[in-house]
Amino acid sequence: MQKTFKPGNRRFSSAPHKRRGSSPNYRSGSRIHPSRFINKAVEIEHEDVYVPKHTFHDFGLSARSVATLDHLGFTTPSPIQDQCLPPALEGRDIIGLANTGTGKTAAFLLPIIEKLSTDNSLVSVLILAPTRELAQQIDEEFRRFSAGQKLYSTLVVGGANVNRQIQQVKRGPHIIVGTPGRVKDLIQRRVLRLQNVTTFVLDEADRMCDMGFVADIRSIEAELSKERQTFCYSATMTPDVQRIVEEFMIDPVTISVVKNQTNDHIEQDVIHASDKTQKIDILTELLNQPEFKKVIIFGETKFGVQRLADSLTKSNLPAVAIHGNKSQAQRERALSSFKRDQVNILVATDVAARGIDIQGVSHVINFDPPKQYEDYVHRIGRTGRAGKAGKALTFVG
Repeated sequence: MQKTFKPGNRRFSSAPHKRRGSSPNYRSGSRIHPSRFINKAVEIEHEDVYVPKHTFHDFGLSARSVATLDHLGFTTPSPIQDQCLPPALEGRDIIGLANTGTGKTAAFLLPIIEKLSTDNSLVSVLILAPTRELAQQIDEEFRRFSAGQKLYSTLVVGGANVNRQIQQVKRGPHIIVGTPGRVKDLIQRRVLRLQNVTTFVLDEADRMCDMGFVADIRSIEAELSKERQTFCYSATMTPDVQRIVEEFMIDPVTISVVKNQTNDHIEQDVIHASDKTQKIDILTELLNQPEFKKVIIFGETKFGVQRLADSLTKSNLPAVAIHGNKSQAQRERALSSFKRDQVNILVATDVAARGIDIQGVSHVINFDPPKQYEDYVHRIGRTGRAGKAGKALTFVG
């Protein structure tokens, strides 16, 4: 008979529960205190339901865009869309503070498509994102929203064939969607010229700054005309993001819909394991339980993540991995198979912790604890989305 691990088992923490934030000294050296990985889910007793002021028919979008939105089933705008679209369509610079999964991509893509419907100059839009996966997601959304309008985009990211990207850029797309490193690379190769850009988008700006892209972003911005519209979307207004918006933007409108950053609605616990062998044994038993329907497992290193995915697959628990050593095509295939429920286990480094919106994730498991608490928040935020229940487990020594 298979053993079921539940909170309260000897391998789970039995430490007294502490609310996060009750002590200022959780870190010991560079480690996060395990008590920060424990949280009894709090059911939100009452939350004001946002009532939008508009429908998508009220914004003055082109008939083609409205028809596409109707076809896609978009009827009621989300809070970030409802508040950002009017000033964005007026040509204002926008600072949007919003979490992933709030509809922010449409909040900047729809005004861009509207502008391109009247002035479809080539390479007139540049969108920067922190990861290949998020850039790919934005590109896919653009193609959905602009269907039938003869507008073209090119994805410019690392891990993919640079020569193919150079050919695509030379064809003259309307929109460039990319990661800062590859965009800067193509500028230095004199392939990508940005003097015609009239709309500049920074998506997940805080994450790009965290990943060390500040210098690259500044270098890219220096290539742009000052006569442009700029959108900056971020989950938090960090000092780096604050400096960027002050330098890059003119009289911006700030709109914040950030909620529930504490993840208090997610059940969180720790699992004690003495070594990696025991961790894998416990993990295998957990994953064989019916409640673990769709699971993201986070590891620290690229090699460790791949080894773990291979080990689980050999144990008759099919898993896919995404990490920095995978090509863009391999990462796309892995994510696609996970999203489509062809496999229900995704093993990843922190590259997947931010910006990827995957529905129905039942559990997040931190096989290796994160080094920063902010990374922990982003990791476990992949579950408990759209009002659904979610659970997070973290292995500790």
